[in-house]
Amino acid sequence: MSASVSAFSTPTAIRRLGSFVPATLLRRVAVPLSIIAVWYWLTACGYVDSQTMPTPLAVVQSFWSLIITGQLWPNLLISLQRVVLGLSFGVATGTILGLTASLSRAGEDAIDSSVQMARTLPHLALIPLMILWFGIGETPKIIMIALGSVFPIYLNLFSAVRGADRKLLESASILGLSHAETIWHVILPAALPGFLVGLRQALGISWISLVVAEQINASSGIGYLVMNARDFLRTDIIFDGLIVYALLGLATDQAVRALERHLLVWRPSIISAKGSSI
Repeated sequence: MSASVSAFSTPTAIRRLGSFVPATLLRRVAVPLSIIAVWYWLTACGYVDSQTMPTPLAVVQSFWSLIITGQLWPNLLISLQRVVLGLSFGVATGTILGLTASLSRAGEDAIDSSVQMARTLPHLALIPLMILWFGIGETPKIIMIALGSVFPIYLNLFSAVRGADRKLLESASILGLSHAETIWHVILPAALPGFLVGLRQALGISWISLVVAEQINASSGIGYLVMNARDFLRTDIIFDGLIVYALLGLATDQAVRALERHLLVWRPSIISAKGSSI
């Protein structure tokens, strides 16, 4: 017995485990697994009432029940549709405003001060006004998501365009590029990293906006499941909804990061990251 235990505790055995499970994956799941372990310990030892915080097993069982009963997928698709529509409007609006304000002094004078005032307003506090104006259908939910995603796009794009490398602009001038060609071939590619950072921030705010919007006069969506679960004191389903929101946020963020690695392959940081074993 001691020999077998020592065999599994040797550095060679650890390296063998690392060959099957990538070190990057181990590092990424270490914190979530630790949180789940503490969660299980608290509920198993009775430190937390099961009505207040269900056990991880109860959450998994209720999640599986939502799948096999067909309650999860239709509501999940509706939530995704709301985010896609709201984010599309928000990104398009933020891009137009950001480019207009950053590429000309007149555009900045006309747009920037108004946008800066608007972004200080808590857009989630506008929900009662949105309901009065547009009713309780899909429109106010999509508008709230769009409002949340406009400003990260605008701010990051504006900063990225204005921060374009002056040496690149001088090179474009020496090569005889026109103003439009300089914008298309120099300024916009240089601003792409900032735009993608804004897109990641906009995605996070979009999911937060969706969580709030779906809990007010919603008849479908993940938030609707959560609100129904609250009425019936089903904390396990509430946890399911929160976990789904978190996983959707992580998945969309990873999608943008993958897009970033594809579009920004010319950046030294991307090149070094691809060639690194870290």
